[in-house]
Formats: sequence, C-alpha cells, structure tokens
Amino acid sequence: MYPEDRVLVGVMNRKRDFERLRREHWYRIPQARLPRGVNAEYIALYFSRAFKERNGGIYYYAERRGLELAYRRDLLPDEAGHPRAGEVYYKVQLGELIEKAPPVLNPTRRVITFIYTTWDRFVSAATISDLYSQADYFVDRIFYALRSTGVPADRTWEAEYRAAPPQLRILCQRGTLTASTQPGEGVFFLDTAEPEDAILAAIRAEIARQGGPLTISIPMDGI
Repeated sequence: MYPEDRVLVGVMNRKRDFERLRREHWYRIPQARLPRGVNAEYIALYFSRAFKERNGGIYYYAERRGLELAYRRDLLPDEAGHPRAGEVYYKVQLGELIEKAPPVLNPTRRVITFIYTTWDRFVSAATISDLYSQADYFVDRIFYALRSTGVPADRTWEAEYRAAPPQLRILCQRGTLTASTQPGEGVFFLDTAEPEDAILAAIRAEIARQGGPLTISIPMDGI
C-alpha cells in the first residue's frame, strides 16, 4: 500500500450482490460507466439505501486482483431477462474484504456514483468530502450542476491518472468540450477562484456555441 495508490469507490445497490461478492470475490461495473477502464489498485464499497442502517457509508474495501469483460447475462445467468443483459461489464476480481474502521460516512447525503481517490485520503477519511482534493471537489460540483439541468457530462479525477488535473468532457453537436482546472490549448479553464455560477454560465454559453449537448442516456441505478 502506497499513499498514491488509487481507490475506486463504487456503489453497492443490492444485498444479494454483496453476498455474492463475499462468496465469489468479484464486483461488476458497466463498461459504459467507466469507458476509460478501471484504473485503481483498490475497490471500496458505498452502501445504498438497501442496507438500511448502513445506508450512505463506505464499510468495506478490497484489493483489485484481476479484470475481465463479460456480458451481464453471463455474469448473472439467473437474471437473463434483465433489460441490460446484453451489455458489457467489467468483472473486477477482488481479494478478501477488509472492514473500513471507522467507515466513511455521507452526512450531507451527497449524490455519488463512482469516486476516484488516493489511498492516503481514503484511510484517513471520515466523510465522503474527505476523499476529494480541492480540484476534484470543484469539478465534481460543476459535473452535478450540469447534469441536474440535463447536460450530460463525463469527468476524470486526479487519482484516476495519478495526479493529472481533473477534467469534464461534454459531447456537443460540433465536437467535445473539454474543461479542466489546468489551462491549456483548446481547453476551457475552470478557475477555482471564480464563482461557481459564473463558471456554469460560461460553460453553458460555450456548449450553445458548439450547437448544444448530445444527449446520451446512461442508467444510474440497478446495475
């Protein structure tokens, strides 16, 4: 374990999936949700409301041991009639589950899907906000603000590419808008010193200049 090791936090939505993970030591992720791959040395599990009193916390993690691609119907043959049975998933093979003590809680009920963080942040974190760097936190807020108004966006994290600046990518009618906390040629600069509302207004204006956003539907639940 090194401070710069990457930890991917994923959501656990169903108790039967958690029991399968405990028995068989693997976790599934839709490839469409992480098109750039699973770039992490550890996987941590964020429990959803299905876990009642543990809802909204990271209670376990495990070392990633392997990775393969498979159709959902092959991973879960007893759910062959599922609407996404024909979609491709990562089957992430894991070591033994380790309890996170104390757990990482979400007192503000912040919406999460996947989070990349570093090992040093993860082991010392008490709340979800502790997992973010300042730049990650800013990009994440912009990401969710855009999505809440119907603008589909994708984002990267500092930890995902080992301290590379986080980015937003928005597919537009005339190309891809890339926004980053680090200025560069052809990049929309996300200045963390600027008010968030001003940044959002400028991004929306740039999206409009590029013909508006392309709409892509990616399911958030029931994976």
